[in-house]
Amino acid sequence: MSKDDGEHAIPDVIYDSHTKIPYKKGRFFGKVSNMAQGGFAKCYEITNTLNNQSYAGKIVSKKLMAKQNQKEKMTQEIQIHQSLSHKNVVGFYNFFEDNLNIYIVLELCRKRSMMELHKRRKALTEPETRYYMKQILNGVNYLHQNKIIHRDLKLGNLFLNDELVVKIGDFGLAAKIEFDGERKKTLCGTPNYIAPEILNKKGHSFEVDVWSMGCIMYTLLIGRPPFETSSLKETYSRIKKCDYRISSNISSSAKHMIMMMLQPDPKSRPKTAELINAQFMLNGYCPNSLPVSCLTMAPRYDKLEMTSRKPLVDMNQESAMSPHKSKHDSIAAGLAGVMVSSAVNQFDAKVNFVSLRAMLLKVLKSKPARNQKFLDEMTDPAAQPMIWVSKWVDYSDKYGFGYQLSDEGVGVMFNDTTKLIMLPNGINVHYVDKNGEESYMTVNNYPTEYDKKMKLLSYFSRYMREHLLKTGASVVKEVDSMSRTPHLHQWCRSNSGVLMQLNNGTVQMNFGDHTKIILCPLMAAITYIDQDASFRTFRFSSIEANGCSVDLYEKMRYAYDKITVLLGADNAGNK
Repeated sequence: MSKDDGEHAIPDVIYDSHTKIPYKKGRFFGKVSNMAQGGFAKCYEITNTLNNQSYAGKIVSKKLMAKQNQKEKMTQEIQIHQSLSHKNVVGFYNFFEDNLNIYIVLELCRKRSMMELHKRRKALTEPETRYYMKQILNGVNYLHQNKIIHRDLKLGNLFLNDELVVKIGDFGLAAKIEFDGERKKTLCGTPNYIAPEILNKKGHSFEVDVWSMGCIMYTLLIGRPPFETSSLKETYSRIKKCDYRISSNISSSAKHMIMMMLQPDPKSRPKTAELINAQFMLNGYCPNSLPVSCLTMAPRYDKLEMTSRKPLVDMNQESAMSPHKSKHDSIAAGLAGVMVSSAVNQFDAKVNFVSLRAMLLKVLKSKPARNQKFLDEMTDPAAQPMIWVSKWVDYSDKYGFGYQLSDEGVGVMFNDTTKLIMLPNGINVHYVDKNGEESYMTVNNYPTEYDKKMKLLSYFSRYMREHLLKTGASVVKEVDSMSRTPHLHQWCRSNSGVLMQLNNGTVQMNFGDHTKIILCPLMAAITYIDQDASFRTFRFSSIEANGCSVDLYEKMRYAYDKITVLLGADNAGNK
């Protein structure tokens, strides 16, 4: 039996007495707000020991359901979710209970929620937004066809599986419309996404989900929610007045679609079926799939094989508008906004370094070295880094610094500060020049001036990889041609270990005792990897509140000192 924060005990093997299935409790995924019950549910990876299938186990303490209305809300959530089956809705498999908890067995979405995507990436490109909105609209359209209002659509309730397929989850505030024209009265939702008619208590229906999708689309494209302020009162005031500004950096069709959804009068908002056919959705490039690298880096759009795909503009519509319009024009239209939007994602190493130093200083000032225990409830696995350095070799006395990433990508930072990065497929290679400009090639097709560096990359790769790539990996998929991967921005060594900063903001320190820390300013979190290679990720705010071990404190203090020295050297160099 493993104890958590004292609220209740969750057994290591969870037994469903009805189906006779034992589930082994695995990794802690985090706490999720159970808004209907006014507390937190806990999520773990659970594995059916009879067939080895893994699921997400949402575990709700019965102590949260002391009142009758709380039990009724829980029953309603289960009934609604259990009735749904759609590729863009989190799969519901089973539920059962014991004396302490209710266990809900759900589809496992390993790539977490779109909230983590937003924190790491801020503004997305328009093709990515189109890709995600298409799936969100399809899922919500399915809910509305089945008379279900979700009522809490937000990035934190949109989950991603291994293929980056969107899955709508958390039906704790969902409601079923029992008759045409019914208006619900409950005040519910999340501040940044809540519709004005809910705040005005005028009664609401399906249109509140359309409003929330407008907030989601705005956040994906602009990088922040439309009505967000530092005060709840001011946020609600802006929502009631529909007071928001749209950046000029996005395309006119994207602005128009957002404005259609964010209308103060719910009757004026289009239905989901209409939004699926909005100009923004139909008249631009929409990838069939996205590479996992998009969770941390904007995708590549330099070599899209447009000719093998569906036309970007409906052919009848295109010919009606301009019978002589060329394919090149439609491709340009499809990629409108791509370069503008992706510019927002440009990484500024120094800004992230300064931000991280300030976060560390704030934590260290709280004198956190007071807690030797690592409880599940203190950790936040959702903030765990997507990519980190799994191996490195310092050959800088001759050539440079080589490293292998956790996704099997391999890179070399040469002594002249240029970089080569080979993607996990072992085929695609990115070259980064001294100014940070990227160019793309493959291991079999590259300019002759890179010949020596390519041979060195191959040498470093062979040296670090434990086994050769599988044969038959010569077919490059669309997602591979769109992939980008973080690369090493700077590194330094000392007697204590090595510091590495990736160009997505991540800072990693490997110490001589085989422990590691990975710091992420975008997630405001630190991951501690002990000698047993177990990962524990903590928000800085959690360490301030709960403390940490002496060892982690010392490593944070060392990281602060080292970053301060590097920033000082950088400032001296710029004088």
